[in-house]
Amino acid sequence: MKLALDSKKIFFASDFHLGVPNHAESVDREKRIIAWLESIKHEAHSIYLLGDIFDFWFEYKHAIPRGHIRLLGKLAELRDAGIPISFFTGNHDMWMFDYFPTELGIPIHRNPQLLEIGSQKLMIGHGDGLGPGDHFYKLLKKFFNSKVCQWLFARLHPNFGIGLANFWSHKSRISNMKREEKFQGEANEFLLTYCKEVEQTAHHDFYIFGHRHLPLDLKVGENSRYINLGEWVHFNTYAVYDGQTVELKTFKP
Repeated sequence: MKLALDSKKIFFASDFHLGVPNHAESVDREKRIIAWLESIKHEAHSIYLLGDIFDFWFEYKHAIPRGHIRLLGKLAELRDAGIPISFFTGNHDMWMFDYFPTELGIPIHRNPQLLEIGSQKLMIGHGDGLGPGDHFYKLLKKFFNSKVCQWLFARLHPNFGIGLANFWSHKSRISNMKREEKFQGEANEFLLTYCKEVEQTAHHDFYIFGHRHLPLDLKVGENSRYINLGEWVHFNTYAVYDGQTVELKTFKP
């Protein structure tokens, strides 16, 4: 998709993981996210939420997970003000269907997308299932994304289905992370490897992903960079694109 910024900026964030590790901490984080959204609304051309916004999400035909009402209300307010918002599903909230597009006017994307602004190209997405390795998860993702799996889960009563999912959610990597993740070297950064492979066949000025849970700004090629957005349980980090470059920032209320 091609965009013209008109002196405004594009904002990117991911991995809010609302719902963990407990209700009180999740609500506190949600309020912090809303404060961030309020702080950027006057200069935002558009906002891209790159997955794992919720630590679990499944839409039944007539029910959605309880909670997160503050964020949903803020997103509705921003959309009503005319700010475009796009939502990319992550591995924790892949079971999103028509609620966001219908109720909030927010389109859902399940795969990386290309943004073209002027002469620059940005590839953006959540980042799960990309790059080398992790074959078991890639197989599992195909099953979870299948109509059969979604139909079977939808047969469960919401009280049981959502309760079961929340139980497993509290065993997730982000919920049990006692300290921030560490950079292990470029050779072990699977998303950087993915970016370098793509760059060999098609140039992009910036690659922007989430999923890794670590704020990163790494060189891909001579004129190309990989940005990872980090997460909001420990970092409160996001990225801003001003039409020329992408900058990682930390929100400090």
